Amino acid sequence: MDESKRQAAGAAEDASGPDTKGLPLAAVVPPDEVSTEALRKAESYIEAEEGATNRLAGTAGLIVTGIAVVMSLFHLYSAYAIVPTQELRYTHVGFVLLLSFLLFPVAARFRNRIRWWDVLAGLAACGILAYALAGGEDFTDRATVPDRLDVVLGVIFIVLLLEATRRTTGLIMPVVAVLFIIYALAGPYLPPPWTHRGYDFARLVGHLFITLEGIFGVAVDVSSTLIILFTIYGAFLAQSGAGKFFIDFSLAMMGGKPNAAGRTVVLSSFLLGGPSGSGVATTVMIGTVAYPMMAKAGFKKEAAGGLLAAGGLGAILSPPVLGAAAFLIAEFLKISYLEVIWMALIPTCLYYMSLLVMVELDARRFGTHDVAFHQEMTLGQMTRRYGFHFISLVAVVFFMVIGYSPMLSVFYATAVTFLLSFLRPETALVTFGRNASTEGPTVWQRLGFNASRLVRALADGSIGALNAGATCASAGIIVGIVTLTGLGLKFSSIVIAYAGGSLLLTAIYTALIVWIIGLAVPVTASYIICAVIAAPALTKLGVPDYAAHMFIFYYAVLSEVSPPTALSPFAAAAITGGDPYMTTLQSWKYTLPAFLVPLVFVLDPQGVGLLLNIPKGGSWVDIIQITAKTALGLVALGAAAQNWGLRRNTGLERVLYLVAGLLLVFPSLMEALVEAVIGRDISYTATLGLVIGAAVVLWQALKPGARSPAATT
Repeated sequence: MDESKRQAAGAAEDASGPDTKGLPLAAVVPPDEVSTEALRKAESYIEAEEGATNRLAGTAGLIVTGIAVVMSLFHLYSAYAIVPTQELRYTHVGFVLLLSFLLFPVAARFRNRIRWWDVLAGLAACGILAYALAGGEDFTDRATVPDRLDVVLGVIFIVLLLEATRRTTGLIMPVVAVLFIIYALAGPYLPPPWTHRGYDFARLVGHLFITLEGIFGVAVDVSSTLIILFTIYGAFLAQSGAGKFFIDFSLAMMGGKPNAAGRTVVLSSFLLGGPSGSGVATTVMIGTVAYPMMAKAGFKKEAAGGLLAAGGLGAILSPPVLGAAAFLIAEFLKISYLEVIWMALIPTCLYYMSLLVMVELDARRFGTHDVAFHQEMTLGQMTRRYGFHFISLVAVVFFMVIGYSPMLSVFYATAVTFLLSFLRPETALVTFGRNASTEGPTVWQRLGFNASRLVRALADGSIGALNAGATCASAGIIVGIVTLTGLGLKFSSIVIAYAGGSLLLTAIYTALIVWIIGLAVPVTASYIICAVIAAPALTKLGVPDYAAHMFIFYYAVLSEVSPPTALSPFAAAAITGGDPYMTTLQSWKYTLPAFLVPLVFVLDPQGVGLLLNIPKGGSWVDIIQITAKTALGLVALGAAAQNWGLRRNTGLERVLYLVAGLLLVFPSLMEALVEAVIGRDISYTATLGLVIGAAVVLWQALKPGARSPAATT
């Protein structure tokens, strides 16, 4: 979904002419702005999230690029035509495994060359899937009683899948999958309440490998129909120059004001959600451009890095292209992806509003000053020349609104992006016209035809989906075992029992479970695991299923800024030169107020209003009320977190801001707590929070006190 994946892979470079987009970040960004060493270090964090790929040249590069292009063309065809479910899922996984083995080395010392064992593993995976497809209905009918060859090939395939996942996402996900397999096999020997009837190897392999309820289940269905198409769409946006335009547009729109640097990070991170879709990649992409301006404005290194990481995190939350887990929400809940976008709309606005509040307070804390920067075009000129990128960005939502399926919508949005790219010669994905020089790299280019950007976009689309594709396939093992053994219901009963039936404690336990799992595995895997084992605990206590899944999604995303796997803050620290752990703490501070919002989904009766669902027995007025209360509460909590309101807070003022924020964000919870303490029913806690917050603001306005920048963070 992001350009950085292609930069890391370098697979399409041989099929292209000279273009800075094909080079590492260090070769594109001026070394006097951000050091080459810092960029290389930041690039290593992108690789840590998305895998350290081979940089292939010559024939090997052309072959891998060709396979990736064919994979994208196949999925674009499947979006428009009808491809049977089994054929689509098996073919998708076959492409994912083949490219994963060719692009991701078995170990770092084997990088940048395809080894014989990589080819053998990729061909073996494809051969096994070809065997399964050739078996047709006879093969699928043997799911409960597979023959010996089915079991042998199934075991080999599972091993190959786990190895491909290890290469693309790291060791943790395969280890978790193996632990679930052991759980399925060792059921009768486990202590209560974890015990179950147990399954032999043949039954387990048949369920995971042959049916569409295991490896090739819901997660792979989403990966093969939506995730891959959105990564292609994002690659088309990136190759047409949308990413650069959105950053330049943000810079021009914010101007050179003291708080312009921080505002630029917030605005550009929102716009880059489409072309990027990766938190780490967005952090690096914006940081290389915005950090020099932030440093000149007066931002401290750790604060600048924390804001960059928080902004990068927003790329996963920003419609219309949310993180890959958002597509899975639609599939698990059997709703349209458009409904997921609507549900994410208010929380996304609250997230960015919270970031903007923090930015404004930082501008006052650090005493930032005007920054002069060179801009080749004015905002108006830039919009007139490249504003068509906004049409490309919203096209997918437009097609869904007028009634097209998500698959067709993203297909047509990709086509619109391709056609609009021809409005400017420098953004065109295909160029025509004889070159001035007759010595082009290829015959086609000498004849005046250059499709290198189109080839890159198609290759990038597939390469960008490998991480999510392998994760979804391995997560299918976990989902299959959970449904086979009934672990989800057991786990939810255990959580509720530990919580004593309390919704508050159950929500806290669930958030901790999601957070801990998210430390070890990618966001997509974290969501899938917790959706099948933790969501039932919330729904049993009366939380609507859509609220429970959105709650889990948001806390899974929080893992992007949580140590020890806080890759986004670490990448930001590499750019700024700040301390990685202090930068992580700063990113936590930036995101903490906004990540209290998911608790509102499940704890407040009006909370589902934040998901654009009318509360039971309520109306649209309730949606407006809960949104306004939460927004004001986040402002107050931001002032408490930054220790700065209209001026630097005193200790009492900071406490009052905190109390006001909690009363506004969690009115129902605070009412229950107050009632438990004083033994009386207290209403209108939100009103009390509003009064307290307004009183502190008025006090600071009438008695300004010291307005000098704070030295502490």
